[in-house]
Amino acid sequence: MPDWLDVFLRALLFLIILFLVTKLLGKKQLSQLSYFEYVVGITIGSIGAEVITGLERSILVGVIGIVTTAALPFIVGILSLKSKMVRDLVEGKGTVFIKDGKIMEDNLKKERYTTDELLELLRKKDAFQVSDVEFAVLEATGDLSVMLKKENQPLTAKDLNLVVASVKEPQTVIMDGEILDEPLATIGRSRGWLHTELEKLGVTIENVFLGQINSYGELTVDLFDDILQVPSPQERPLLLSTMKKCQADLELFALGTENKEAKQIYEKNSENLQKAIDNVTHILKS
Repeated sequence: MPDWLDVFLRALLFLIILFLVTKLLGKKQLSQLSYFEYVVGITIGSIGAEVITGLERSILVGVIGIVTTAALPFIVGILSLKSKMVRDLVEGKGTVFIKDGKIMEDNLKKERYTTDELLELLRKKDAFQVSDVEFAVLEATGDLSVMLKKENQPLTAKDLNLVVASVKEPQTVIMDGEILDEPLATIGRSRGWLHTELEKLGVTIENVFLGQINSYGELTVDLFDDILQVPSPQERPLLLSTMKKCQADLELFALGTENKEAKQIYEKNSENLQKAIDNVTHILKS
């Protein structure tokens, strides 16, 4: 076999092996490497490269080396679950950089971070002034977690005592002009319903690049042709407007009648409808 073909086949084989090993090790190998996992990754890559280009080396030896090295994270992971000492040793611990609004200079020196590097990490978290920060910790993965002081934190609906509607993840039901039946069935919708909604918007399946259904059951679409404008869903605002009109009509009926019994009925129903409107406004208001 020619050397170039041997190297090609070895490279193809070990790429597949390394891919499968990485899949087994999990996403953590890609996003949150500990010191140990970093070393394991380098070792596996080095073994693969050596066997691929070293024509005199046995492929079996390389496979055994990769499997042995890849098995270590599994063993260490099991030990980490049972022992905090092992977990701290392998995965590392976070280091506090700012506490009670004050920079911990000794911890900066311990991790060999300069003040400029700390300020850079803070800017990445949209904290441009140290005095705005209550607490900051350098995680074992190298990311900086920042908690702003209470007065500098963004306002939330809870801070304002506002009632907001809960939101679930949208379901993608159309992609590249093709209907996805599984997410459509997940939310209890049919193809017939989807076609009806598309007709309301004045578009066809073939023109839709992406179609999603939100937690309120409304269909929103993005078309291949960006020039075309698709109206946003109006069912909820229209329903809210209709309820408000009905409530106003009941008040007018109560004012316009001389019959005491009818006036009481109109007034009572007007109050009940107003309570219902107050309860659903945060849902129906867009």
